[in-house]
Amino acid sequence: MAFLTLLITWINIATNALGKHAFSMIAVLPGWLSNTIISAVLGVIILLLIKYTSNQKAISQAKDYIKANMLALKLFKDSLAVTFISLGKLFKGVFLRLGLMLKPLLIMFIPFTLIVCQLGLWYQARPMTTGEEAMVILQLAGEIGSPMPNVAIQPTSAMDVTVGPVRAVSNRQVFWIIKAKENGTHNLTFNIDGQQVEKQLVIGEGFKRVSLERPGQNAYDIMLHPMEEPLKSDSIIQSISIEYPDRISKTSGTDWWVGYLTVVSMAFAVICMPIFKVKI
Repeated sequence: MAFLTLLITWINIATNALGKHAFSMIAVLPGWLSNTIISAVLGVIILLLIKYTSNQKAISQAKDYIKANMLALKLFKDSLAVTFISLGKLFKGVFLRLGLMLKPLLIMFIPFTLIVCQLGLWYQARPMTTGEEAMVILQLAGEIGSPMPNVAIQPTSAMDVTVGPVRAVSNRQVFWIIKAKENGTHNLTFNIDGQQVEKQLVIGEGFKRVSLERPGQNAYDIMLHPMEEPLKSDSIIQSISIEYPDRISKTSGTDWWVGYLTVVSMAFAVICMPIFKVKI
């Protein structure tokens, strides 16, 4: 597990650098337009990956095999024996076709997961605006019931603490409510038992990359929240998160953006199939 978290961390360093520049247009375009452009490009890339990583000849043969047995079902619908034989062959053709698509899907899975995680930094939440409040949640490591250390947020001109720290002993969490004061990308500094740990805070308008959580050593969390360096395995802090406001949009807003990306990229892939002569 330690190797996996280290590997994902190093991959995130590369994808953060690439994603920051590759998706920089998101900061200046309307959300619906940027997500549509990205979806279209991804749709074409998916199509080309399928073309060059799959056995196109075998897929074409499987499609013909399915069509032939569907035709047999239609022509010999009065023959029970032919119907059952054709149904069996039809299912065989379908599973064969699915099997032929498995290789390109496996090849695409990791890179497209990384792309989606990078896009989530832009679309999944919006920055706080000045005067707006949000909750900060610090998850402590250690066993439930063990003594909790004193934790404080270092004062900064970027925000004010309006509530907290509130300690939830039952799940070893500490909560604050903060109010945004100054636009920009800042660092919240947490003082805990003589140690200092930072969490990024983004305040402003429009589209900016927002890190909802600074993760610990959980591999899934590190992949899902790629922008900030994971906390060390021996850290007394397990994770720090900020409940940024939802972005309201059916095309580029919280959660909706993923569905829009999926549907539009698939639509562009289907439209471009005859152009690139791809069999699916």
